[in-house]
Amino acid sequence: MDHSGHGMTMDLPPFTLARGLVWSADPFFLVACLVGLGLYGWGVARLVRRGDKWPVGRTVSYVIGVLTVMLVMCTKLNDYGMVMFSVHMVQHMVISMLSPILLLLGAPITLALRALPTVGRDRKGPRELLLMLLHSRYVRVITHPAFTIPLFIASLYALYFTPIFDFLMQSKAGHIAMMVHFLAVGVVFFWPIVGVDPGPNRPGYLMRMLELFAGMPFHAFFGIALMMASTPMVDTYRHPPASLGIDALADQTSAGGIAWAFSEVPSVLVLLALLFQWYRSEQRQAKRKDRAADRDGDRELEAYNAYLASLNARGR
Repeated sequence: MDHSGHGMTMDLPPFTLARGLVWSADPFFLVACLVGLGLYGWGVARLVRRGDKWPVGRTVSYVIGVLTVMLVMCTKLNDYGMVMFSVHMVQHMVISMLSPILLLLGAPITLALRALPTVGRDRKGPRELLLMLLHSRYVRVITHPAFTIPLFIASLYALYFTPIFDFLMQSKAGHIAMMVHFLAVGVVFFWPIVGVDPGPNRPGYLMRMLELFAGMPFHAFFGIALMMASTPMVDTYRHPPASLGIDALADQTSAGGIAWAFSEVPSVLVLLALLFQWYRSEQRQAKRKDRAADRDGDRELEAYNAYLASLNARGR
């Protein structure tokens, strides 16, 4: 029997990691990931050809981020995610919390701004259009904490605890739309917090940490709600295939445990990235002050010494 129009047989063999990683690509995500890798590689190659440097760490982070998307959407994990709540929750947590962080640390927008050619004043090329988008009111709104935090929370509670989830899971297009939504929500939530790319909303580091911890507890509460439920809460996974040998309520409990535990991993990763960025920012600021002091011959220090000398003279 087919499940939700995906053409996937419900009689799946018992899930194992080895079988779960057999290639079973979702064409949409496969093409999108390959295009993303190709464009990023083109940008890096263009910088290298003209003698510019691009941090290797950013490239590694971006590539791993794309590979995490491919792992959960272009392997058998995607098939099992259609019939097992716990596997679906792994997909959700990875694509909404881990993948966006890694992609953002790769700074793809900064790379595009540096790699794309500049056209004449009277024309607008891809680089100019990207700059217009970055400075638009639309981006300013969707990256503001008043928008990103409620959206991050609503993507859990309003989706899973209403009929919306079951409706989307009825078709392949709905499932793809849901996963794209998870990825997009993760990107706009983490962009102002940990993103390297320029953006309209870039608060100080302490405020970024507050934004992070304002959203993360709701993931834990969501996981606990699933774990504490006495009946299956999502109709899609209410009757798992008999061949899997799993109980729907036990699988839901596992899904809740995954959601609860996974909220800690991105928090630690983002916190470490923020501390590193803060340290680098302080270093750059100190270097700028040193260069300014070299240029003006330590004029500020001399003025301060003169002030102390005047105070000493008055005391005498």
